[in-house]
Amino acid sequence: MPIGLGYLSVSFTFGISAVYNGLYWWQAVIISMTTLTSAGQLAGIGTIAAGGSYLEMLVSQITINLRYSFMSVALSQKTTAEFRGIKRWLMGFFMTDEIFATAAAQKEVSTKLFAGISVMPYIGWTLGTLFGSILGNVLPDSLMNALCIAIYGMFVAIVAPVAKEKRCVLWVVLISMALSAGFYYLPLLKELSTGISISICAVTAALAGALLFPVKGDGVHG
Repeated sequence: MPIGLGYLSVSFTFGISAVYNGLYWWQAVIISMTTLTSAGQLAGIGTIAAGGSYLEMLVSQITINLRYSFMSVALSQKTTAEFRGIKRWLMGFFMTDEIFATAAAQKEVSTKLFAGISVMPYIGWTLGTLFGSILGNVLPDSLMNALCIAIYGMFVAIVAPVAKEKRCVLWVVLISMALSAGFYYLPLLKELSTGISISICAVTAALAGALLFPVKGDGVHG
């Protein structure tokens, strides 16, 4: 329930942003029902609004959402014996940061447990998008512009506390900000599409973090 309520408010902002960028309300709802990724959806509508190509969309979505594959693989080590076949496909589809964190805290994950964790967030994400996209057609532009920055506030709220505690995260964030500013202001770099620039920033910052702040192993091999 708490995750579902949180998704309701965040996806409300996505619905407004989607309509503001030229999508119909039903298109925004279908996107939320079939993708379920806040950062990916935000980058996606940015690529659509900028007239990006299918290749740009593919590259940016793979880059942004690749972490869900690793989460699914990690969580599959905790699933019960009956969690197989199409059920694992559904686990990959419903995987989000919050759902993974909640499920990974359990000793083992059954299909009923995972369904219980996933259903309300999915409903909240879809309904929030619906409400936001419908209201996006009637709210004044000034209010829509203000509400559209709320989703960025969510990302700041997630990153800022960790960046304050861990210097490596802070440096990765600063590198990402510097790269993003370069793609926005520099003459040649700003000609690249939104999807490609996001992908380059994400991969470069992650690689820099891995090289500058490598995680030491525990000495276990095999």
